[in-house]
Parts: sequence; structure tokens; C-alpha cells
Amino acid sequence: MNIEEWEEYQHINDAMNDMINSMDDSSQMKSVVGHICRSGGKRVRPIILMLASRICGGNYEKSVNAALAIELIHSASLIHDDILDEGVIRRGVESAHKKYGPAAAMLAGDYMISKSIELISSYTAPVVREFGRAGMAMAEGETIDIKSTNGTFEDSNYFDCINKKTASLFAASAAMGAYIADADEATAEMLKDYGEKLGIAYQIIDDLLEYTETSGDKRSDHESVSILQIYQKDMSQQESIQKATDVAIEYVDMAKDILAKFGPSDAKDKLLKVTDYITIEMIPEY
Repeated sequence: MNIEEWEEYQHINDAMNDMINSMDDSSQMKSVVGHICRSGGKRVRPIILMLASRICGGNYEKSVNAALAIELIHSASLIHDDILDEGVIRRGVESAHKKYGPAAAMLAGDYMISKSIELISSYTAPVVREFGRAGMAMAEGETIDIKSTNGTFEDSNYFDCINKKTASLFAASAAMGAYIADADEATAEMLKDYGEKLGIAYQIIDDLLEYTETSGDKRSDHESVSILQIYQKDMSQQESIQKATDVAIEYVDMAKDILAKFGPSDAKDKLLKVTDYITIEMIPEY
């Protein structure tokens, strides 16, 4: 699937390019932000927001600023993650702190978070609340991740970590899209649950790919404890890989079961395709 050809992807990229082009040239900030934002990426989270809005009867014109805010705070989190993990490669290119130095990278992250707040500020309270809570959860998840190599780190700690660090932004994206389309709270919570399940599955598979060294577009000098290492305390390497794969697929199925509650639409079909694209289709044997 070539997600770069999707209308939603183009909307996000156009909004991102317009933002970068409008930035002041008098400082290094434009170069750093441009390096980060134009280094690739699937734009999955903002696409989920736009599709969640569409599935609830909304339109892209109203949701694109919120989608850009999601992409900016996600990109900022990657900058901070690379600094903390001593990441050297991100999305196949040199990480921002390696190319520009940690100070410039950290300030670029601050700039992107501030810009995301500006973009989200025009929306209703439920949208802003979901966005803010996701940002706090991501920071909490990162602190759990930092401590993962110190002392006991069990599967319950792992799932708490990825739920906050990764799944929270998927969940917020889906819920925000629903609220932007004026959906009721029950519908927004249902889509939020979809995003959470998808985010958990995505992170397990991302950890699986790193563990089996089949993902070459990211490299860090510091590695966190993954579910594979936890499982391998009690079983063989192959058994731990199979168990992690099975757990990820269970979460994918739960996410799809939630989408099944919505009527037929192009947005629903695309959400199902995105779900498989970042999970099942990433598993080598599938």
C-alpha cells in the first residue's frame, strides 16, 4: 500500500510544508524543523485523526490543523526520544541532535510543541483536552521507559509504558477526529479505544522488528527493555517472538472489531487498511 498517494497524506504534507516555508529565516530553527519534518514518516496518526473525523461525518478542511498539531507533537517526541536514547538514525537519516547538536534539537522540539498548541487552540474543549492529556501521557511513558533497564521490569510495566508513550497519541488522534466532527462522547470514546488498541499493537510489532533486527531505518546506542526480553526470561527466543506476535494480532483484531461497529464508508475502509499497514503487514512472515 502506498500511503503517500492518499489524499489525507497530501493534506498533511501540504500543511507541514506551508508551516515550514512561513518560518523566519533569521535563526537555525527553520533548518532544524525542516530536517525533522521532511525526513519521511508515514503520517499515520494525523491520517487516523482525519479519517476518524470523516467516519463521523466531518471534513478535512476542519480537521487538518488538528492533524498537523498531532504530527508536530509526535515529531517533537521523537526528538526527545532520540536525545534520551542516544538515537543516531531516525527514519533512515541522521537524528536531529546528531546533525545539529542536542541544544538545537531540544529547542526545535519545544518550538514544535508550542506550534501544535497554537494550532489546537481554536478547537473545542474536548479536542484540546484529549490533546493535552496525550502529551502528558507520552511524557509519563517516556519516564517509565527510561527506568526499564533499572531493576525489575515486568510485562505489566511494559504495557503501562507503551500505553502511555505510544498508544495515547493514537487514541487521542481518533477521539479528536470524532469530536471535531461533533460526534457524541460515546462515539469518541469508541474511536479512542480503537486508537489505543492499534497503538499497542503497533508498538509491540515495532519492538519485535527491532528485536529481530529487521527494521533498518532506526538505530540507537541505548535500547529499552521490550516485551520480547521479558518473555524470554521464561521461554526460548522463538517462543517469545511467537507470543509477542500473537499478542499484537489480538490487539489488531480488537481494533478491527471496534471499526466493525461503524457503517460502510470510504473512511472506514481506509482505517482498516491503515490498521493492517502498520501492524500485520510489518510482520515478516505475514
